[in-house]
Amino acid sequence: MLDIPLRSIVLDTETTGFKTSEGHRLVEIGCLELKNLIPTGEEFHVYVNPERDMPEGAFKVHGLSIEFLSDKPLFEQVADDFLKFCGDDILVIHNAPFDMGFLNYELQKANRPRLKQTTANGGIIDTLTVARKRYPTGPNSLDALCRRFGIDNSNRTLHGALLDSELLAEVYMELMGGRQTSFMDADAGGNNVSMANQAILRQQKRPTKLANLLSDAELKAHQEFISDEIGEKAIWHKL
Repeated sequence: MLDIPLRSIVLDTETTGFKTSEGHRLVEIGCLELKNLIPTGEEFHVYVNPERDMPEGAFKVHGLSIEFLSDKPLFEQVADDFLKFCGDDILVIHNAPFDMGFLNYELQKANRPRLKQTTANGGIIDTLTVARKRYPTGPNSLDALCRRFGIDNSNRTLHGALLDSELLAEVYMELMGGRQTSFMDADAGGNNVSMANQAILRQQKRPTKLANLLSDAELKAHQEFISDEIGEKAIWHKL
């Protein structure tokens, strides 16, 4: 099991093709924040105008047309917000060289600092590399890992940076221990939190108690029924 970082950013991108050397550009970035493996709800998501056409093959993958992207911001207009969201924390990426290649290409064109392969807090975790070490016979695509871990990816009819980041976050949590880790209270400083308890930790307490819909007469009739029909051993008397 890998060490669990305090804060990490799960990241995915969509592009017009496979290689920046062939003139392909970034069209979508999706990121979400984890703290102690728990999604915080903080996200960064943006579509980017690639300033070029959209090859048919890429369109079939993500469904993003040039008509849709034509009024979206240029990368240099969102670069600072992207860098601020990522900070200097761990980046979690599936097949990191691909996404990092495009991100650093765009950052360089925008005269912004490139993302470093090693950050102050530990660097980049490539979940594809981790999965290949754990399951050397594969397959280890994102879809295959979702099937392996029982993660519902039925909404993934097309690739999307934010949706894929959400799925990757679940895959990453499984690769880090997932359902095998014991539930610990994050407020108490626990680092290992099972996926089954993610929703519990994110639940909000009801600010006010719900009003009782029964009248005093109805409550009295119910208590009399319990006493007459069931007796003093009824479990209601113990509540």
